[in-house]
Amino acid sequence: MERDHEPMLKGTSFSSGDISQSLWDLRERFHAEPDCFALFFDIDGTLLDLAPTPDSVVAPEGLSENLAALSDRTAGALALLTGRSIAFADKLFSPHQFALAGLHGAQLRYADGTYYATKPSRSFDAAKALLKAQRPEPEKVIFEDKGAAVALHYRLAPDLAPTVKALMKKAARVAGGGWQIQHGKMVIELRPAMANKGEALKCFMKTPIFKGRLPVAVGDDLTDEDMFIAAKRMGGTAIRIGHNIADTAADMVLPSPFALRACLRSVAGSRSQSGRQKDE
Repeated sequence: MERDHEPMLKGTSFSSGDISQSLWDLRERFHAEPDCFALFFDIDGTLLDLAPTPDSVVAPEGLSENLAALSDRTAGALALLTGRSIAFADKLFSPHQFALAGLHGAQLRYADGTYYATKPSRSFDAAKALLKAQRPEPEKVIFEDKGAAVALHYRLAPDLAPTVKALMKKAARVAGGGWQIQHGKMVIELRPAMANKGEALKCFMKTPIFKGRLPVAVGDDLTDEDMFIAAKRMGGTAIRIGHNIADTAADMVLPSPFALRACLRSVAGSRSQSGRQKDE
């Protein structure tokens, strides 16, 4: 296991302070020393605006190109960490591909293309079947089969949250001890118990492209707090996306995915305004 306080070979640790000034300082330092940093981004609610259904999310034009430019500037030390499958994320950002942790880390694809994945068990398949068959109001409670994870989205029916959560607890008992409930924004998920974004970040940081850099973790939800903590323990920093955030391990806050995308356009050196699709 990698030590939580592994000495940094490049750069120094960040310190807390005025949030807006900290963000500005981080941006300026990245411009000057991009090879000091490793970048980790959640997707839904962070890079992309949340959508009513899981399949209706859209990557604004120019975002994939800006991520590719940032990956080039960091010599490949950029990874996406998401609850989505790797296959789904690849479609969003096609034709570009990045190092990627899918299903909260149950799937890992490293920068060199090496791939690892957790396989679903028979008991987990039975739990998925139960969720699909017994979820209330199927036209509003969206069933998302991710392979080694499964989610119920109730954004279209928030009043059904207690029923959905009770059903997921029932499914977790069917799946057994190797699977864990994960809460999110208007979604509840059953995922491999050993998979979380903090462990995924640490796995990437062990590899030659990422090792020795300062990790910058950016996310918007409870599922991202593990990677915030992991990044900070390695001397890096964390940025939470959203409003009225009271309880987070992040050092800084940006108000929205749009604000993050605007920042990424700037640090990527892109002068294109195309990333504003449907933003204005």
